[in-house]
Amino acid sequence: MKLVSLSHLAAPRRLGLLAPAIVLLGAGLAVAQTTGQSPAPGAEQAAPPAASSFTPAQRQELEGIIKDILINNPELLMEAQTALEAKMEKIQNERMAVAIKDNSAEIFRPTTSPVVGNNNGDVTVIEFFDYNCGYCKKAFPDVAHLIDKDKKIKLIPKEFPILAKGSEEASRVALAAKMQGKYWEFHRAMLENHGQANEAAALRVAEKLGLDMTRLKKDMTAPEIKKEIDDTRKLAAKLGIQGTPHFLVGDRIIPGAPENLGDLLAQNVKEVRKDGCKVC
Repeated sequence: MKLVSLSHLAAPRRLGLLAPAIVLLGAGLAVAQTTGQSPAPGAEQAAPPAASSFTPAQRQELEGIIKDILINNPELLMEAQTALEAKMEKIQNERMAVAIKDNSAEIFRPTTSPVVGNNNGDVTVIEFFDYNCGYCKKAFPDVAHLIDKDKKIKLIPKEFPILAKGSEEASRVALAAKMQGKYWEFHRAMLENHGQANEAAALRVAEKLGLDMTRLKKDMTAPEIKKEIDDTRKLAAKLGIQGTPHFLVGDRIIPGAPENLGDLLAQNVKEVRKDGCKVC
């Protein structure tokens, strides 16, 4: 699983993230100048001198060397940034894999979460989403296409309202609609609806779908609905999920809503069918 991408960070913050690497580069250059040698790969090296041990002249010379290198090789910054993102993604993926295994029953065999598509499907797709999430709305056509096209998919939408008070209000209406067997119809209409998601907007959608509004308003306050939302938040915390949408296709991970989401979903489904899911 991918950690929150660093690609959206402003340039000054990016440089701040690279500062340690630049300092180490400078220290390495200083050592090389002192010894007249480039350290061999894997060789044990003496610790570089602390920054405070440099004389003003040495510091000025070192800063000039670093500045010259970066000005003449600006691609180094992008290479370092790319390497950092790849390393962080790898670490997060490893942590997520362990968390998925430790919480597999709660993830793949929940007793109260909505289920869409084939309840006995051979591949389970999980989506953590928020009705006020623009990227969730963007992702929905690809999700709907997958469900409509592949009749062996079991989709478990996880109500994860984190963006606004109205998000939780809409989630409560959605789970109340589930009690009337109208979850998917409401879910689709809500994600296709324009504007802010809140209780008023959700109730309008529910009324258009012909739900029993008296029963719906009563069910919205049911303890089991609050528990479902609370449990999803706890599960997301265990998995390290902090944003929406976030997909699991078996034990494979797709964070966000990339431009090729439809292709990624289909490819991951194909791989799970071929190789199986080790933790599902």
